[in-house]
Amino acid sequence: MTRRPRPGRLLAWTALTAFLVLTIVPFYWMIRTAITPAADLYTDSTGLLPEHPTMINFWRVLGLVDAETAREAGGSGAQINFLRYTGNSIVYCGLIASVQTFCCALAGYAFARLRFPGRDLVFGAIVAALMVPPIFTLLPNFTLVKNLGIIDTFAGIVAPTLLMTPFAVFFLRQFFLSIPREVEEAAVIDGANRWGVFWRIVLPMSRGPLVTIGLTTTVWAWKDYLWPLLVGRGEQTRVLTVALGVFLQQSPNTAPDWTGLMAASTLSVLPVLVLLVFLGKRLVQSLNFTGIK
Repeated sequence: MTRRPRPGRLLAWTALTAFLVLTIVPFYWMIRTAITPAADLYTDSTGLLPEHPTMINFWRVLGLVDAETAREAGGSGAQINFLRYTGNSIVYCGLIASVQTFCCALAGYAFARLRFPGRDLVFGAIVAALMVPPIFTLLPNFTLVKNLGIIDTFAGIVAPTLLMTPFAVFFLRQFFLSIPREVEEAAVIDGANRWGVFWRIVLPMSRGPLVTIGLTTTVWAWKDYLWPLLVGRGEQTRVLTVALGVFLQQSPNTAPDWTGLMAASTLSVLPVLVLLVFLGKRLVQSLNFTGIK
């Protein structure tokens, strides 16, 4: 006898399906626009697929065609140095994700295991910082970076978020509290000091949370726009998101190059997508941690 689905489960699946569709549709429309000829953008906008799909928008954005061919395809002749700007974005995201994850792990472990004067007060201040919108710290951070003379450098771009964020410290501290103390005490009996316990015992057991923080930090940094725009003004520090804005500004205001911009946006998503494909399964498996063997 086949069970009839419960109304609550049916409602949940319906809501999840609707949410999935709402999430995927913008990406689908971005790709559809990217493979649509510029001349057909407004006349061919009702079908699921364009009538005359083309890859010319990708080629002209990457600079694989000459300026005359790009203009004939409906572009403005603008190009994006994808290799350079993607490299800048990788350096920006890699520095923030690696250093911030490690430093937040140190801070989270200290708040979870060490006892020192003012510990709870300092941790309360960090939790309270979660309620401060990032836009409030934008001007003070910019003033500080400017006074330090590190505008238009990678040091200036990564400075505000290189060491920690309140959420990462809070998240990792809560996980460290769930690790049984007996494991650490056994390591101490075997002769390990506090650093050895953290490096050899706690960190290997924390792969799931560390990968989670690393991935979320990477995705956040990859899509960050306002701060890199303010600080990374030159080509040597310009990241990919800022380069997309510059590309759009190079097209006429009366006829923005939407097809080229969507092609460039599609290409900018690929590195993060590849990262999620390779690390997503490992992330899910790591989060299934339920005990210690």
